[in-house]
Amino acid sequence: MTEFPVTNSTLSANKLGELLQHKYSLSENTECKLFRTGMNHVYMVTDSNEKYVFRIYTFDWRTKKEIVEELRLLIHLNKNNTPVSFPIVDNLNEYIQEINAPEGKRFGVLFSFADGTKSAKFTPETSFYIGEALAKVHQSTENFTLSRITYDNTVLLIDSIKRTREFFKKESDEILFLEKTANFLQKEFNNVQKDQIRNGAVHLDVWFDNIHFNTENKVTLFDFDFCGNGWLCLDISYFLFQLYYTNLNDNDYQIKAESFLKGYETITKISEEERRILPFACLAIMTYYISIQCDRYDNWTNIFLNEDHLKRFVGNLKRWIAYNKIQIE
Repeated sequence: MTEFPVTNSTLSANKLGELLQHKYSLSENTECKLFRTGMNHVYMVTDSNEKYVFRIYTFDWRTKKEIVEELRLLIHLNKNNTPVSFPIVDNLNEYIQEINAPEGKRFGVLFSFADGTKSAKFTPETSFYIGEALAKVHQSTENFTLSRITYDNTVLLIDSIKRTREFFKKESDEILFLEKTANFLQKEFNNVQKDQIRNGAVHLDVWFDNIHFNTENKVTLFDFDFCGNGWLCLDISYFLFQLYYTNLNDNDYQIKAESFLKGYETITKISEEERRILPFACLAIMTYYISIQCDRYDNWTNIFLNEDHLKRFVGNLKRWIAYNKIQIE
């Protein structure tokens, strides 16, 4: 019988566990369990008291060169004692595993486990320490250039709108709103005093789902899958947007946002021009991310990605715009 082609398979956790035992000299007691699927597949690996995370990149999502650059950034951050999860080298001094899946070659990387747990409902004190942690990352990534995507107007606003429109096909109020917002943001960003904006390698996905913290307020950032080149304040703005999204009470958000920014500035300062564009920058990132969801439709399925999702997505953007009193013309 002819084998039917697939687009996205889920690899056996047991077999991956055996592979990791061999590649990394882990013990026979090692357990490997699927944690979640989605953009990439994540497996939790436990060997006695040691924990690791094994990420299997989705087929045809990242090139090997892109992954090499992500790991180069993480190795650089780890060497500078920055609070991030870092890649683990195997017995042959290799970081990337190549696996022949039914859909084609996929890449896997073993990462250190970020101590602690994640939670969307953290305290203002924890928000302060998250600000500190992100600032330490930015201290090391400022002027650090990656051979990866650069998050500029073309990537964030122009190309992303085209892809989102192509996916949904039907013109709607939400699509028109996204286009209007993108045009507004292009004009705003073209007028930015760029010499007052720090550049370097950005995470671009700093939110509670990619942060662990423990009872001692040790904060660790992970999942740099979207890292690239851009304004460092993109990360600050995106975190603030996600903080607002997960704190429906405006007063709660304000307290945590101020605490986050204070924590950040105990390590490094935010320029006045960076502060000025913080309300705008996250809108560009979110415009980009809805297009990524469209691109990776096979990973999300129509239960998640449909017109109702787009309405909720745009509704959250409008809520942020109203809170920050942004006048989009």
